[in-house]
Amino acid sequence: MKRLHPISVNIIIGTLFSRMATFMTFPFLAIYLTKTKGISPVEAGMIIGVSEFVSLFGGFIGGHLSDLYGRKKIMLASIFVWPFVFIGFATAKHVFMFFILNALNGLCRSFFEPSSRALLSDITKQENKLFVFNLRYAAINVGAAVGPLIGLKIGSATSTTAFWMTALVYVLYGISLFFMFQRIGNIVSTGQSSNQERPTFMMTCRMITHDKILLLSLVGMTLGIAGFSQFKSTIPQYLSSAPYFQDGVQLFSYLIVVNAITVLIAQYPVSRIGKYYSPVVSIMLGTVTVGLGLFLFGLFHQPWLLVMAMVIFTIGEVMMFTMSDLFIDQIAKPNMKGLYFGAMGFTAIGSAFGPTLGGFFISIFGFSHADYLFGSLALLSFAGFPFLLYVSRMIKAERRDMGYSL
Repeated sequence: MKRLHPISVNIIIGTLFSRMATFMTFPFLAIYLTKTKGISPVEAGMIIGVSEFVSLFGGFIGGHLSDLYGRKKIMLASIFVWPFVFIGFATAKHVFMFFILNALNGLCRSFFEPSSRALLSDITKQENKLFVFNLRYAAINVGAAVGPLIGLKIGSATSTTAFWMTALVYVLYGISLFFMFQRIGNIVSTGQSSNQERPTFMMTCRMITHDKILLLSLVGMTLGIAGFSQFKSTIPQYLSSAPYFQDGVQLFSYLIVVNAITVLIAQYPVSRIGKYYSPVVSIMLGTVTVGLGLFLFGLFHQPWLLVMAMVIFTIGEVMMFTMSDLFIDQIAKPNMKGLYFGAMGFTAIGSAFGPTLGGFFISIFGFSHADYLFGSLALLSFAGFPFLLYVSRMIKAERRDMGYSL
């Protein structure tokens, strides 16, 4: 930790507490919308998915703006808007308002996250980047382990207390960043030096569309994320409504904790893959493992077997997400890191249509045919494997023929 830039430490600590607050609310959002507000499963899935849909273009635009105008401006602007989103969740009464609020939530996240990850890349030495990105991911999952337990205790599935608490946490995070930026003074705030030409938005779009490794990776990761997105939509609805479970809300809370603990345990051994193989290999295997975990959810009805399914599902999650930041950092052009991290927002297509598709399959199969329900959803994640396999072969070919090393 002593080797890290103070702003990196601030971002990691802020990530810990902001994600803890977020996990007090959003894992229970589908239940809150359907049980408390009387919204249908399909509408709830669409509300949850709209946040990811907005991230499609928000991340791309936000990352590009951070390249042009600096990480600091984009990060501060987005994080000080964010608390008003959670205040809105606490006071909203109509379906339309929940759509708007979760869309704004996605916009804030898609501006802040690529900018903060690009800033971490800017101010971190190359030999420390894997450590920093994994530390950030660990902070996310420590928050994920604690947040749901707090949410369960304060009744996040039926009350608005967690929304108010989350708003306060984001205010404090924003204030800490503001004063840290002020104290540090001149920091690396863009991914390009002053003597480099700033590419226009159209120029960057053309450059992105010609990067086949990035494009095919985004397709494969999008399909894997479509499977993973069922964790916050279809799975909680299934556990809370299926006839096999007496207290599905509490069971889901425990499975979230299992997910977070498994992440922390599996993160280090999985990260070793990056020492010996291209990060895309880990991402590729992760899509298959997530799909397997989903498939097992449809087969198992006993809580301890669901814990096993969650462990497998989570190992796939770790394999996908632990290496994604390092992968993007390695293939990004030096003056376009914000844009490349922002382009990761296009994988939100999976998170956007995944919950909606999950709600659609619920309406077709119901909760009594879980094998068909989760078997269909597992195919989404499996479909990402061939795209990422092709990317892996492209990377090997570039290494062999051009001497290009990832």
